[in-house]
Amino acid sequence: MNDFRKLWTGDLISQFGDRVSELALPLIAVATLAASPAQVGLLTAAVWAPNLLGVLAGAWVDRRPHRRSIMIGADLLRAAALFSLPIAHWFGVITLTQLFAVALLSGAGQVLSMAAYQSFFVTLVPPSRYVEANSKLNISRSASFSAGPAIGGYLIQLLTAPVAVIVDAFSFLASALFLSRIPSSSTPVHASAGGVRHGVRYVFEHPYLRAALACVTTLNFFTFIAQALAVLFASRTLGLPAGVIGLAFGLGALGGLAGAAVAPRLAQRYGVGRLVLLGSILFPAPIAIMALATGPHWLEATIIAAGEALSAAGVMIFDINLNSIQTAVTADHMRSRVSGVFSTINYGSRPLGAVIGGLLGSWIGVRPTLLLAAAGGALCCLWLFPSPIPRIRSLSEVGSPPVLVHNEA
Repeated sequence: MNDFRKLWTGDLISQFGDRVSELALPLIAVATLAASPAQVGLLTAAVWAPNLLGVLAGAWVDRRPHRRSIMIGADLLRAAALFSLPIAHWFGVITLTQLFAVALLSGAGQVLSMAAYQSFFVTLVPPSRYVEANSKLNISRSASFSAGPAIGGYLIQLLTAPVAVIVDAFSFLASALFLSRIPSSSTPVHASAGGVRHGVRYVFEHPYLRAALACVTTLNFFTFIAQALAVLFASRTLGLPAGVIGLAFGLGALGGLAGAAVAPRLAQRYGVGRLVLLGSILFPAPIAIMALATGPHWLEATIIAAGEALSAAGVMIFDINLNSIQTAVTADHMRSRVSGVFSTINYGSRPLGAVIGGLLGSWIGVRPTLLLAAAGGALCCLWLFPSPIPRIRSLSEVGSPPVLVHNEA
């Protein structure tokens, strides 16, 4: 697991950098470029729009033996895109068009990295330690959500949002450095690898993956309706300064740290499948709490932090257990294509949700849109009940079942 620790360390650094950009990009749009709610929604959509091509990226990666090199290249692409923002700011030429271009390039790097990630992960971690390793990765992610927004908020106040983005650019360089220290190895390429349709058919005929995809797609669509408006709601509707916004989201993210830490023990006691079901509801429902925030600034910030804490705990419990199930049931030679299908359909729902969130925020108001997102997101659990997922107690009970897949000519 020494090589996994290098992957883990690089991921931890880049996660902290991401928290700065997630706050900085919409604040550049809102505060520097006077963007409307619809434009902020489109900006969030631009980050995730490249995922619509994830199924093509997955089929391409499955034919490439060197997954580490792909992940390093993706990190360097994202670093270069982000470095352009402070440079443009120093020359006084930053525009909304550039902001959209950076969002699209960053998203493209994320798609390539994710397509290669699962195949690389299984070369570093034995199946018996999938939940443990996913827990560690998600603890890092939760820690970044806890401290990252607060650090990012104050960096933005101190340096301005365009300059603060440089922190994320350096974090991707650090991630690439740690990946380069993992010994290079080749992933076997299956002789009958097939293509895009092969991967789509595999997912839709797989009883575990089919239900998982439907659930997470519904969940991401509605939560991104909310995410597109979260910073705007806190900044413009509630009037909170950037430092307070970062602090509120950072304190709330402590719930994710707790959720990631206890997820393996809860899974052992109550079953992996039940934890997936619990997380699918606990993640979106607290958006309603945040939408009802009112009163003095300290109370509004407290309500946002409390809702974020519950939601963050829910997403960690959900992700750790569902990702472990997905890793356990997917055939080795299909991993990148399965990741690509999930990327296109699941993550592809995120830009759609973000655009609709921005439009609904302008049309019916931000608070009603957030309440709609909370209610719709909680309904994702309905996809799980007919599937085998809620009945799984441990990963030893599941394997990749025989699924009829037709090779392409």
